[in-house]
Amino acid sequence: MKNLIQRGKNCYNNRRLQTKFTITHLVITTIPMLVMFFFFHGKLYDMVLADTIRTEQTASAGTMPQIDDLINKILRVQKSLETNVSPDAVGFCNAAEQFIDGELITSIRIYMDIPDSREIFHNKNSRQIFRPIREAQGSYWYGIFQGDRSYGSLFCPEFYLSPIEVRELGDMAFITKTSILYDKEYQTCYTAIYYSKLPFTKLLKDNLTEDTSAAYIINDRDSTVATSDNALSGIYHFSYDQVRDSFMSSNNFILKHILDQDVYAGFYHIRKADWFMVAVIPSRAVIRKSFLIMIAFFIIYLLCILTAFLIANKLSHSITNRISSVIGQMAKVRTGPPTPLPASVYHDEIGGLIDTYNYMTRMMNRLIAEQAKAAEDLRISEFHSLQAQINPHFLYNTMDMINWLAQQGRNEEVSEAVVDLSRFYKLTLSRKGTLSTVADELEHAGIYVRLQNMRYHQIIHFVDDMPDYMMDCPVPKLTFQPVVENSIIHGLLEKVPKGGTIVITGWLENDMAVILISDDGVGMPSGKLESILSGNGTSKNGTNIAVCNTHRRLQILYGPEYGLTYKSLPGKGTEVEIRISFNPL
Repeated sequence: MKNLIQRGKNCYNNRRLQTKFTITHLVITTIPMLVMFFFFHGKLYDMVLADTIRTEQTASAGTMPQIDDLINKILRVQKSLETNVSPDAVGFCNAAEQFIDGELITSIRIYMDIPDSREIFHNKNSRQIFRPIREAQGSYWYGIFQGDRSYGSLFCPEFYLSPIEVRELGDMAFITKTSILYDKEYQTCYTAIYYSKLPFTKLLKDNLTEDTSAAYIINDRDSTVATSDNALSGIYHFSYDQVRDSFMSSNNFILKHILDQDVYAGFYHIRKADWFMVAVIPSRAVIRKSFLIMIAFFIIYLLCILTAFLIANKLSHSITNRISSVIGQMAKVRTGPPTPLPASVYHDEIGGLIDTYNYMTRMMNRLIAEQAKAAEDLRISEFHSLQAQINPHFLYNTMDMINWLAQQGRNEEVSEAVVDLSRFYKLTLSRKGTLSTVADELEHAGIYVRLQNMRYHQIIHFVDDMPDYMMDCPVPKLTFQPVVENSIIHGLLEKVPKGGTIVITGWLENDMAVILISDDGVGMPSGKLESILSGNGTSKNGTNIAVCNTHRRLQILYGPEYGLTYKSLPGKGTEVEIRISFNPL
């Protein structure tokens, strides 16, 4: 434990000053909020439960009068029909039709127990209201009346009605057994007021305060009259006797255990229909609500923490911003040259630190500039030095050949050689810079091959296969000739018999020119290939020095990925690939 405390202390002490200030402010602001959070956490569920039950009671108290209003409207229609019923009065049928509003009352029928042949069932004014009793005999409600003669009226849920009644008349009905005077005799009849279940269902759904709650109405035969959700009312079903007993013992919500879960149920009596409305709230809904409140509280808590953090960060930043700017500016030295800070308007310790840093920055930038200039001068000097090394070597070889021709008395060829040599050096020693063109370099190489053919009796076949679009590409002077010279001396002249072909071609790759010089000479083993560009395998006539210098010149000018690449097979020949960029360093 002591080591853990020490590690925490070391971690805090190693933090930046701004971080320490921020942590200090956060601790001061968050501790009271944490205490409040843990204090209210234990009380939260009871508070949510009480609020949920109170809300449900208030909603139910507002729903019951509306259900009573629907029942009363149905009873008023029944009472009006019972008072004025007359099968011989056309006005009665018209008045009955006016009670049908399409929203609650959907249809009215009076089923009479008289033969189907009577005129009342065929008269166009009365047949819409009066129907023979046989049309009701297949319904469940008719069986109830026949089974228990004491029933005088019955509120019928949907499954009490026949399919034809539900489809054509309405999905619920209020049936009254009575008798009317017809043909001077009292005839038994059933007055059926069909009404829609939709208004009751809508009131039950509006009564709910939770998505997982359920509300339904049951009658004295333990049948569901209407429900907000068929599935939930089936899960949380209470029998009529249970509801009646619970209602008599308590008018508040009670706790019940159903299907391995606790629910809170409230019961409300609809007296005129002898129904009970049951409102069920699962405990998990209360738990979820309390959880959502905790989440909301936690989000508010996080927002408060964030606000406290921003305030703490602002306060700490006002203290450390100038120190941070100096540190940040000094850290840039790792990726580039230092840059000065604006002069401080304050003359405190930090202002003195900024002035000292700006002085140091000026001195460092001056040293960096001087070092960069010295490096560039050294690079240019080395390039010119390497280029100068090639010229005396080529001149020595060429003059040796001219001397040999003169000794042989071949004056015309000496004249041609001197003219070619003059042309060669005129191009080489031009003061137009260190760069030439592919066309000029091809001319250099061609002159060199002609001079060598004078000496070796035209045994070298030179093929220029360079595309026209490559001719104006810039290339350093004396790039092709050392490679061609090396191909002749170490490739073609070592064959038996001596001689062969040299081919020069090229192409473009993005911003790079690629020149390929190939010969069909004797080739070289892999060991010699590795040393030819390093300068370690210098031959007795020094041609490898020229190739090595050419390679180094190109790398100095363009970068390490450019220069010469040799490929060779003993007895087959050699290929030299020269890569030149269009963008010198």
